[in-house]
Amino acid sequence: MDQTDFGSNLTARGERRRLKAAIVVTFVYASIVWLHLLPWGQWLILGLLMFMAIHGLRLLVSPPLPQPAGATTNQSQDQELPFFSLLVAAKNEEVVIANLVTSLCQLDYDPDRWEVWIIDDNSSDRTPEVLEKLKQKFPQLKTIRRGADGKGGKSGALNQVLPLTKGEIIGVFDADAQISADFLHALVPLFQRPRTGAVQLRKAIANAAHNFWTKGQSAEMALDIFFQDRRNRVGGIGELRGNGQFVRRSALLECGGWNEETITDDLDLTIRLHLHQWDIGCLSFPAVQEEGVETFMQLWHQRNRWAEGGFQRYLDYWSAILNSKMGFAKIADMSMFLLTQYLLPTAFVPDLIAAIALKQQPLLAPIGGFALVLSTIGMAFGIKRSYQVSWFTALVQTLRGTIYMLHWIPVMASVTLRMSIRPKRLKWVKTVHQGVGNSLVLDELEG
Repeated sequence: MDQTDFGSNLTARGERRRLKAAIVVTFVYASIVWLHLLPWGQWLILGLLMFMAIHGLRLLVSPPLPQPAGATTNQSQDQELPFFSLLVAAKNEEVVIANLVTSLCQLDYDPDRWEVWIIDDNSSDRTPEVLEKLKQKFPQLKTIRRGADGKGGKSGALNQVLPLTKGEIIGVFDADAQISADFLHALVPLFQRPRTGAVQLRKAIANAAHNFWTKGQSAEMALDIFFQDRRNRVGGIGELRGNGQFVRRSALLECGGWNEETITDDLDLTIRLHLHQWDIGCLSFPAVQEEGVETFMQLWHQRNRWAEGGFQRYLDYWSAILNSKMGFAKIADMSMFLLTQYLLPTAFVPDLIAAIALKQQPLLAPIGGFALVLSTIGMAFGIKRSYQVSWFTALVQTLRGTIYMLHWIPVMASVTLRMSIRPKRLKWVKTVHQGVGNSLVLDELEG
């Protein structure tokens, strides 16, 4: 397929997504107005709240999953360690790439059972030069450079290198990732479960102490891993988060690789893995650290992309989801989080307008209050466990984190509305990295 055909397909896909988004937004707005006009509309809302409360309670009281036996460095030949291919798609990452490559090439794991691939996606800075110096220092490092005509963004870069790799398990990192030397051994037991198609490492914010926004992101990551773990416990939908994701090769190939027509490859792959009846696990310790964005505008743009990619996957796969054999537990869990993450913030707008116009109370106040309480509880327990702090500290961070999380309401509401009006042009949107904790490695390399 040439570039013209590829561009035409993207345009057609974008228009279909826009029409689907318009239908969803119209349905949500019309339904809220209709419920305000019905004398028993509040009872439907209470029924919905009951469903959410039952599922939320199941999440909170669910017991931990049985832990498989751990892997050791002295496994016999009959229990040979799996081979990992660790991939990094890098574009203009001269500030941070040296630190990550140095870490990846010095892992506490059988040196014959992993490889490192860096895909230089036509960088215009000194990334190629830094990689050449790193190859002289670490013979196990392999690189490939994409030309200016490379398509598909990060997904295209990963798909291009995939046939060259030989790992049973494919790991993907962002260039600013910071990892511990023993994380591969911690992953091995989770992949001993035959239906585990992928595992996501807990993400932590390396520059969490910088300001309100980075501290908020740190709390947000703790909230995320709390619900990731709880959703897995009840047979729900585990999700990938891009940086620190590991996918079984057979599962990835069954799903057709990474989707080059989406702006969030991790969220898209999440749905396709579950549609093929694979499970996605999560690992809380050790975590992968990454840089948090430091200003509100950076956060707004990043979260808009995440929100659009998350909503986009439901528009793309709604028919396959309805016809799938994922099972009731996963469908119910997916419905719960689709409702709370996307549809509820979208519905707040018409609910408020209708309440003012009809001089009524907002119908969605009980559901919004429940979602806030559930999120606050999850954040408190997530912070306590992830960062091993006192309950007082956890509660203080939860209060700040809850205020921070309110930014998701206007993000979600505006994104779903905008997607119904015009589709977003697909492109690789790069987050600028400052190199937190990386300067010494780069200086040593250049010295």
